[in-house]
Amino acid sequence: MSEPATIRDLLSYRIHRLANALSRGAARRYRAEFDVSLMEWRILALLGGFAPLTLGDLARESGLDKAQASRAVKALVARGLVERAAGAADARAVALRLSPEGARVQAGLMRAARARDAAFRAALPAETLAVLEDAIRLLQAEARRQTPKE
Repeated sequence: MSEPATIRDLLSYRIHRLANALSRGAARRYRAEFDVSLMEWRILALLGGFAPLTLGDLARESGLDKAQASRAVKALVARGLVERAAGAADARAVALRLSPEGARVQAGLMRAARARDAAFRAALPAETLAVLEDAIRLLQAEARRQTPKE
């Protein structure tokens, strides 16, 4: 294997470009069909699967910083899709969960996300998909290993 000649040849750059392309497609679809941003979609999806969550949990799980997550949650609360409540373990903590309307929107979003996922998986032969899944696992582990501790 030859050494990368330019940034376009770097594996991390190519993966970043692919991730951006996937995100742009998702963002357009979710905005058009459900009037939510990609950040809002991630929060709704996480709350739909793992609520109640704190703002810190949401930021960590979604890959957003706390300020971004806070703005997205504030918008979702204003739209009546997310509810805030006192935390069970600590009354000072705020537990976030979907409202009934948020659960309805999240169910539609997950149907759309599963359809997109199925189309991407169908684009690859089964053997290639298995190799890709393994490669993603290995690259995630290496990325964690290379990330300095705070």
